[in-house]
Amino acid sequence: MIILVMGVSGSGKTTIGQLLAESLHWEFQDADSFHSLENIEKMRHGIALNDLDRMPWLLAIQQAIAQWLQANQNVVLACSALKASYRQSLVLDSDRIKLVYLKGSFDLIQKRLQERQNHFMTEKLLNSQFDVLEEPSDAIFVDVSAVPDVIVENLRKALGI
Repeated sequence: MIILVMGVSGSGKTTIGQLLAESLHWEFQDADSFHSLENIEKMRHGIALNDLDRMPWLLAIQQAIAQWLQANQNVVLACSALKASYRQSLVLDSDRIKLVYLKGSFDLIQKRLQERQNHFMTEKLLNSQFDVLEEPSDAIFVDVSAVPDVIVENLRKALGI
């Protein structure tokens, strides 16, 4: 099974994804590691990526997901997946890929980004993240204002694992 943890930058994808994977003894992967250096530099300089920029990133993630599914690997994947079209290209098997949406208010997430150190995704891009966000209709919704351990515990219950 693959659990795709999605949301805007600063919603807690990496933190929750890592804790969830650890609690399940599963592999954790962060979609940020699939970005090209060029895309990382754009974001570091406050330049929002467009669909053309994201296409090679999405294709690389899609290939990894296909490999994980073929190998029957259990993986928690942290990935923004902000648009429905992105999620459609990544959810290759809806029975074996579960979508978790980390939802939080703009103010809460902005505060988190202001406090974050050493990450290429800055607070400057938060508006663009919320602008392109298309909330999923087929996901487990998680309020990110709770503490991470509680979120993970609730997620495990919701997922039945």
